[in-house]
Amino acid sequence: MLRIFNHYITTSFVWLVLIETLILFFSVYLAREIRFFGEDPELKLLLEPFLIKAFVYTVIMGLSMTAVGLHTRSVVENFAALLTRTFLAFFLGFLASTLIFYIYPSLFLGRGVFAITLAVSFFGIAICRIIFDRIDDGTLFKKKIVVLGTGKQAEIINQLKSEAIKRGQEIIGYVSIDQNPPLINKSEILHIKNSLLELVQDYDIDEIVLAMDDRRQGFPISGLLECKMKGVMVHDIIHFLERVTGHIELEALRPSVMIFSSGFSNAVAPNGAKRVFDILVSLLILIIASPVIVFTATAIWLSSFGRDPIFYRQVRIGLCNAPFKVLKFRSMKTDAEKNGAQFAQKNDSRVTFIGAFIRKTRIDELPQLFNVLKGEMSFVGPRPERPEFVLGFEQTIPHYELRHTVKPGITGWAQICYPYGETAGDTKNKLQYDLYYIKNYSLFLDLTIIFQTIQVVLFGQGAR
Repeated sequence: MLRIFNHYITTSFVWLVLIETLILFFSVYLAREIRFFGEDPELKLLLEPFLIKAFVYTVIMGLSMTAVGLHTRSVVENFAALLTRTFLAFFLGFLASTLIFYIYPSLFLGRGVFAITLAVSFFGIAICRIIFDRIDDGTLFKKKIVVLGTGKQAEIINQLKSEAIKRGQEIIGYVSIDQNPPLINKSEILHIKNSLLELVQDYDIDEIVLAMDDRRQGFPISGLLECKMKGVMVHDIIHFLERVTGHIELEALRPSVMIFSSGFSNAVAPNGAKRVFDILVSLLILIIASPVIVFTATAIWLSSFGRDPIFYRQVRIGLCNAPFKVLKFRSMKTDAEKNGAQFAQKNDSRVTFIGAFIRKTRIDELPQLFNVLKGEMSFVGPRPERPEFVLGFEQTIPHYELRHTVKPGITGWAQICYPYGETAGDTKNKLQYDLYYIKNYSLFLDLTIIFQTIQVVLFGQGAR
């Protein structure tokens, strides 16, 4: 597994994306050869600069595939769903390419070459995905891991063994280093005969994961140092779990991890680049979505004959626990909370006819772009919560207050990885993804979240 800008990506998936990039790029060249086969070679010169055109096509299609979820943490397993998403990606890519060609005619490939390129690259990507699905069961480029500990923390890892193998992490066994009764099956427990280094070498271990419930008992400091000096990686359980699950497990999170970890600093430190990024993205989306915004506002106004408000302002908790009013299109009846604050439920009767559509498509969130421009929110970050709920969550969910060390966002890592939350348990689970974002923040992760948000909107995932 590779770590790119603090974000974990499996090695086999990196290779898949690289191969697909090459397919997209060289399909343009193959299409040119097919189109002008048997004709005057001089005609090819009319398409220059061809390298730039091939590069632009590759970028557009690559981003379109990301937008429909083909580059998410979990690869689509159903072939029909995979084919549907691939077709949708190419349809979006076709529309985006057409727009680019209209704005910059010099980048146009020609109708014949462009059509052949779409066909060649579509079948090339489909075949590549089928082959990848057949040969990659998570064992390509796998990393062999031994876990130190057989207690509660080790049991957390043991429950994720099948998920770990999909991420290229193979658990070879567990080592008991204290006298406490093991919670792991005895058949999976490895025993140190002479030294920890010898055990690691016997099983060709790449990494040691520390998962001891009490490190004061029998912590093998000399053995770990010996393994470290031989090139074996040593990581805490929290680092292993975030690689496998994409979130930080609250049950395994210790204050020392936050204090001594290299993360938890980039997101909370003032960052001019992120602010510029927020402004540029918000302005771009406002310009593109302006017809949708005007049409939605008109539809909401007409639905009540102008009697009820178009927008809905609600107090939320932002950076440093500061309250602010979030702006949204009104999607519920005006008396929706006559009985007090409550989570939105599935098939909520308080939602209006138009509200159901704009919530499903996330159009109701568009006015929050003005909150971003005002500096109250960021485009990407933990979703802001209501003060009525925050007080209770801070008392019952450990480390919940860390969400308020960064600006809240319109979309976030939790929104693309976890469905809509309607219980305290859901809030706890979503916090684990928010903490992953805060710990591993980078502009690369922000871009990843933005493009994967598109698939959430397209397929209506998690909406209420």
